[in-house]
Amino acid sequence: MFEDKTLTCRECNAEFVFTASEQQFYADKGFQNEPGRCPACRAKRRAANGGAPRTDRQQSDVICDGCGQSTQVPFQPRGDRPVYCRACFEANRPSRY
Repeated sequence: MFEDKTLTCRECNAEFVFTASEQQFYADKGFQNEPGRCPACRAKRRAANGGAPRTDRQQSDVICDGCGQSTQVPFQPRGDRPVYCRACFEANRPSRY
């Protein structure tokens, strides 16, 4: 169904191949546009735009509603829902399948 396409990078003007498997991946994800940058320029852009892990996330100290231990969560609890430590969260997490 899909065939390899040769595209031109809009940043470095190099030609790159948009493979059939990449096209299938894009279709499965619902992406409608073809990539405009070659893989090297995409990686460079991703690294420049914060490819490093986030360190600016504010941590809140809370008491776990499941076990009562002190823990930290990456959000400010509002008080209307229980807050769990990682172990209790995983134990109370509904099955995904």
